[in-house]
Amino acid sequence: MTRISAHQGSARIIDLPQIHDPRGDLTFVEGGNHLPFDIARVYYLYNVPVDSERGGHAHRDLEQVIFALSGSFRIKIDDGETKTEFWLRDPRKGLYVNRMIWREMDAFSQGAVCMVLASHVYDESDYFRDYNEFQNALRGGVE
Repeated sequence: MTRISAHQGSARIIDLPQIHDPRGDLTFVEGGNHLPFDIARVYYLYNVPVDSERGGHAHRDLEQVIFALSGSFRIKIDDGETKTEFWLRDPRKGLYVNRMIWREMDAFSQGAVCMVLASHVYDESDYFRDYNEFQNALRGGVE
């Protein structure tokens, strides 16, 4: 488990259960059990060009767990003090990203599929899309 020191946020790998069967493996996730929140929204990214970047934002309240269901990609995490990167490539390992964590995703492999489990439904007012505004909020400035 990797933990990033942060003012208000954290990021860590969450291992999910895996049931082995000769017909294939099965992994499941239960909000509030395997995740530190109940799932309010699920979305996924696919057909992402290998040279594309996604993310580039932080959330005021939203928590997420991000998975590579197929292929791989990199997530760069920034809590305002420490920058870390994670490579996701195992579909039973998700990256938990707490609130007030800046995230950027890149280096998508051909055919990568990224699934995100979120604690809230979409709300544009929850986003920081400007890095300087995010840093200001971390320092206690006006959002």
